Amino acid sequence: MSTFDPFPGGPAPDADAPRRILTPSTLNRLVRGLLEDALPMVWIEGELSNVARPASGHLYFTLKDAGAQVRCAMFKMKSSRLTFKPVDGMQVLVRARVGLYEPRGEFQLVAESMEPAGEGALRRAFDALKAKLDAEGLFDPARKRPLPRYIRRLGVITSATGAAIRDVLSVLGRRWPLVEVDVLPVPVQGKEAPPAIEAMLRKASASGRYDALLLTRGGGSLEDLWAFNDEAVARAVHASAVPVVSAVGHEVDFSIADFVADLRAPTPSAAAELLVPDTAQMARQLRLLEQRLVAVERRKLQTLDQRVDQLFARLQAQRPQARLARDRERLTNLHRRLHAALSAGSTRRERRLEQALARLLAQHPRHRLALLRRRLDELDPRLRRALARMLERKRLTLAQVARALHAVSPLATLERGYAIAFDARGKVLRSPAQVEPGDALRIRLAEGELTARAGD
Repeated sequence: MSTFDPFPGGPAPDADAPRRILTPSTLNRLVRGLLEDALPMVWIEGELSNVARPASGHLYFTLKDAGAQVRCAMFKMKSSRLTFKPVDGMQVLVRARVGLYEPRGEFQLVAESMEPAGEGALRRAFDALKAKLDAEGLFDPARKRPLPRYIRRLGVITSATGAAIRDVLSVLGRRWPLVEVDVLPVPVQGKEAPPAIEAMLRKASASGRYDALLLTRGGGSLEDLWAFNDEAVARAVHASAVPVVSAVGHEVDFSIADFVADLRAPTPSAAAELLVPDTAQMARQLRLLEQRLVAVERRKLQTLDQRVDQLFARLQAQRPQARLARDRERLTNLHRRLHAALSAGSTRRERRLEQALARLLAQHPRHRLALLRRRLDELDPRLRRALARMLERKRLTLAQVARALHAVSPLATLERGYAIAFDARGKVLRSPAQVEPGDALRIRLAEGELTARAGD
C-alpha cells in the first residue's frame, strides 16, 4: 500500500525529522493537481438543482441523483453557447473536468458542455439515419411528385384528437369545401406510434382511394416528434403510390418524414393551404372569365347592329315606299331572329363547353393510370411463371451438356480401368521410346496416382 507524499521527489519520511507543515492553500493546490491529473474529462448525467446565474454570467448548479450530489460550475464563455435554459429538476448530460475549488476546499466539476439527457442520443440517431437515407436517394428532389391541381379526396394521417387535425379541417373547410377528407387516426407519440403510422401509410396508399396523403401533428420536443424520425415510417412515405405532404411540428422542426415526403409544409395549417386552392380566388377567376365572354359577345352584337343600320340606310336611299315597308318589317324580323340566334348560340357554346369539360375529366390520366396499374398486376405473375419455366429449361439443358461433357472427359476413361503415364517432367507418355531404363514414372489412375520406374 502506497502513502501520499506532499513533497514528491523528497527524501523518505523520518520519525526523528522535523515536521513538514502544509498550509490549507498548499494542501488544496496539491489535491486539485492530483484530481486533474488522475481523472480525464468525464460525462456525467444527473438532475439539476440550485441553478444560479449571477451578474458575472457564469452558471453554478448542483448535479444530483438519488444517492449523491456534486457542485458544478460552467463559465460564461461555455454557458453562453447553451441552446436551452437550465432549470431545477431538469435531467441533463454534462461533459466536465474534475477539480477542486481551492479557496473553500470544495470538490467540484467544471462543465465544458451540457445537453438535455436523451436528446443528444436522439440527435445523433437522427443525423445517422438522415445520412443513410440520403445516400440511398430517398431525399432526391428528382423523385418528388407534384401535387394534383384539384384534390377530390384527401387522407389525413394524424391523431384524431390533436390540435393539428382541427387546424387542417378548419383551413380546408374555409378554402375548398369541395374536398372530401378522411381522417386516418394514429397515435403520433410513444412506442406504438411508428408501427401504427407505417401501417396506415401503406394501407392508405394501397387503397387507391386518395389523390394525396397528409402526414401531420403539432409541435413538441425532439423526443415528442420521434415517431416521424423512424426508418420504417420514412420508407413507407417513400413507397407511397400517391404524393405525401409532411407537416410535423412548427416551422423550426424538421423530421426525417419531411425530407422524404414529396412536399414539406412548415405547419399543419400551411399544409392545408398548399393542398387545395382558395375558393374566393377561384370565384374571382370565374367572374373574370365570365366578364371576358360577355364582352366578346357584346362586341359581336355591336358589329351586327352596325351592319343592320348600314343596310337599313341603303334601303331608305332607294325610296320605294311599299318595298321599304316590307323590307323594314323583314329587317325587324331578322333583327329579332338575329338576337334570338345569338342568344341560342351562346347557350349552345356554353353547353358544348360543359360537355367538353366533362369529356376532358373522363379522359383524366388518373383513369388511364389505374388501367395500366391493373394491367401491370395481371402481367407480373405471368412474367414470373414464364421466367420459372425458362430457368427450368436452361437447367435441363445444362444437365444434358454436363453429362455429354463427362462422357468424353479423360477422367471418365480412367474410371473404365485405363491409366495415364507421365515422365518426371509431367509430360504424357505415348511411346516407350520417350523414357530410358530407370526413369521415374508417375501413373494417374481413376482414384489416385502410382510412382514407378522404367524397366529394360
